[in-house]
Amino acid sequence: MKPKDTFFSRKSMINCRGKLIHLTEQKVMGILNVTPDSFYDGGKYTVDDQIKKKVEQMVNEGVDIIDIGGYSSRPGAQKISLELELKRLTKALLIVRSLYPDGIVSVDTFRSKVAKTVVKDFEVDIINDISAGNLDSNMFQTIAELRVPYIIMHMQGTPENMQKHPEYKDMIPEIFCFFSSKIESLKRMGVKDIIIDPGFGFGKTVDHNYELLYRLDEFKIFGTPILIGVSRKSMIYKYLEITPDESLNGTSVLHTLSILNGADILRAHDVKEAKQCIKLVNKYKSVSKYL
Repeated sequence: MKPKDTFFSRKSMINCRGKLIHLTEQKVMGILNVTPDSFYDGGKYTVDDQIKKKVEQMVNEGVDIIDIGGYSSRPGAQKISLELELKRLTKALLIVRSLYPDGIVSVDTFRSKVAKTVVKDFEVDIINDISAGNLDSNMFQTIAELRVPYIIMHMQGTPENMQKHPEYKDMIPEIFCFFSSKIESLKRMGVKDIIIDPGFGFGKTVDHNYELLYRLDEFKIFGTPILIGVSRKSMIYKYLEITPDESLNGTSVLHTLSILNGADILRAHDVKEAKQCIKLVNKYKSVSKYL
């Protein structure tokens, strides 16, 4: 008899509007930021030709999910209107759906009205919410009605203030309490496909981030897939005293450690390199079958 999904048996599959994603091997979520102010690629993908070229590149490199963001969540990011966020997303989604019609598409938003619009109008498969419902009290109910997989991320504070002296009494237990409460609420509403993101760089110091990475495997207790977003972040470039542009090698190192510690989905700017990390780590892990 197949075991039920509990805190002690991890889900190995998510249902995206009838399209099944099997997580027996890790997946790459390619980042498409259509904002002028994202920390690494802000302004690179704001016109049609740039968006088209990036999507074609990701598809050719074997991307599993394309995650589109129309509202920057970098530290200190400024607020924008719902209308502007939807305008940016609509332009990108029209292009993505023309080039990637049967692919899995995620939208990065914390607004329930945006989530409802992109799922209904563009058949978006996943909603990726950096606030886990904290910035829009209607989000959980909206997700339950839409019946799409939902990524909940831990963030201390908001993008405007999250990096102003983040502090914890005991970080891991505090994040565990956060996810326990959120998952329980979502399951009561009937949400079946929940993915957790520990929130590297969102209300955390460099040291916090490395503790989180070291203890990532402890998050398996929730029984949900684990998504990590470390791509070209400050935990790499600040520590190495380089720039985000110079952080691809460091990203690959942290992707490797993340996979070894239980990550199921890598949210990455560089799809090809992330796929290579997955392939090499799984080859390394396969040796145990012969020993």
